Amino acid sequence: MSISMHAASVPVFKQFLTSLDALLAKAEQHAAERKIDPGALLQARLFPDMFPLLRQVQIACDFAKSVPARLAGTDVPVDDDTEQDFGQLRARIAKTLAFVDSLAAEAFEGAERREIVLRPGTPKERKLDGRTYLLHYGLPQFFFHVATAYDLLRHNGIEIGKKDYMGAY
Repeated sequence: MSISMHAASVPVFKQFLTSLDALLAKAEQHAAERKIDPGALLQARLFPDMFPLLRQVQIACDFAKSVPARLAGTDVPVDDDTEQDFGQLRARIAKTLAFVDSLAAEAFEGAERREIVLRPGTPKERKLDGRTYLLHYGLPQFFFHVATAYDLLRHNGIEIGKKDYMGAY
């Protein structure tokens, strides 16, 4: 039995974006209850050379919209990365969810063979078929940033666990 590229991508991005939104809601509540500056959590890093929580969420959203957009053969929406607080980050997640939800399953037909061109840094260029792009690049990148956001929150005392990370499935 085969699985469609839509089924292998869109529901997964939606599940983990929804759980990321719930994690941020818990972090915001935690900060308010303990009178912690939300900025301290948003700028938290696991190590000085890593991106802070705020950027981890932005990048997770970027992968959640760009991967299915490319697979569906449509333009990738661009965000300005201007979020500064939990509310703005959660609004970005909502916007990303709405975009991902708008992609018709039919647009993914043949996506496993569609050529995806990545330009991660000038002058680098990498060409992958859709299946390789999703399974070996897009999903792992997305999960890295969602897991790092989770780890940052857990490390900073937010009472969350694996069930919170996984969300509803």
